Amino acid sequence: MSILSKEEFLDLAQFNNEICVSIFIPTHRGGKEVLEEQNSLHLKSQWKEIKDKLSEKGISKERIATIGEPINKLIDDKSFWRHQSDGLAIFASEGILKKYTLPINFEAHHYIAKEFYLKPLAPIFSGNGRFYILELQIFNVALYEATRYSIGKVDVEDLTPSRLEDRVGYDYEDQNRKHKTQHNMGGVATQHGYEPATRERKDEFLRFFRAVDQGLDTILHDEKVPLVVACQDYLFPIYQEANTYKNLYQKCVPGNPSDYRNMLDLHAKTIETLEPFFEKEKNEKLKEFNELPPERTSTKITDILPSIIEGKVDTLFLENREDIFGTFNEENMKVEIQDGQTEDNVSLMNLAAKKVMEQGGSIFLLESAFMPEKESKMNALLRYNY
Repeated sequence: MSILSKEEFLDLAQFNNEICVSIFIPTHRGGKEVLEEQNSLHLKSQWKEIKDKLSEKGISKERIATIGEPINKLIDDKSFWRHQSDGLAIFASEGILKKYTLPINFEAHHYIAKEFYLKPLAPIFSGNGRFYILELQIFNVALYEATRYSIGKVDVEDLTPSRLEDRVGYDYEDQNRKHKTQHNMGGVATQHGYEPATRERKDEFLRFFRAVDQGLDTILHDEKVPLVVACQDYLFPIYQEANTYKNLYQKCVPGNPSDYRNMLDLHAKTIETLEPFFEKEKNEKLKEFNELPPERTSTKITDILPSIIEGKVDTLFLENREDIFGTFNEENMKVEIQDGQTEDNVSLMNLAAKKVMEQGGSIFLLESAFMPEKESKMNALLRYNY
């Protein structure tokens, strides 16, 4: 899946039209659910509900058909549904369809308004989100740039040797297969034609990994984000010895990368390995909220929205799977909270999330039990210098 850039998020945030449809559905990576086409059925069900609501609003069949045409094509695209992650977000209006396959467990829901509903995506760009994954095998090297919610392949073909033989000589494969045959006769198993790092092989591995490290330095030289290595356990200590990148993550993604069906599976496994890294900034912000004096925090939406417009909010905590509807007048900074969504109001949570993102702040979606102030669905940590 391609990386969702912050610029694209902001483009969606600034898009307005009479009819903007946002759809979120859970999806499955494989198995029985994919064979039974449950992913596409989720979207089909959501679109049916949306069509009914648009009809009730008096929207013509022609306009509904215009919005629905690319959605219906997507529903019927069997190839698309075979390559999914945990969730799918779709943003549709007349003349526009944007879709994002993401490792987020969305609940199936939709939002119809004059703007797109981006609150579920806001945390993608908050906190320590960006990193690299190095898929390291004796016969293959690949580099990926990723966030917690996206992954894309980086071309390193001209920078690093792609396999061990490219560095230590093409007679290595024949030598290794000879050893493999000898060991197999004695009952020792090997994988993919290569033996574990016995002493006589470690030097070859080390030379190979140093060449990989040297090539990666061209890309990573000025980076400060983690590099996570996905490799078999016995290779990681050797790569650590060869590595010169200061932000190498000191725990590898376990298992053989060849066992992953695609880069989405590799991404999911890497996220598990990096979980402590992701939780660090959120926990630091929560601690800061709880320890700061009251004038540095806010729990009332009537105060928070004006503070956001004035550039005072550093971090926004929003209760997950909840919303607040109402109106906000930027001229007099007046907030009016209303019961439920209407034609004339907006999601104030969505508005807050978009504004904080535009200003470079951080956003965390939390379950009710983990909100700093549990009586409020929106909490804010204010900046020092306002």
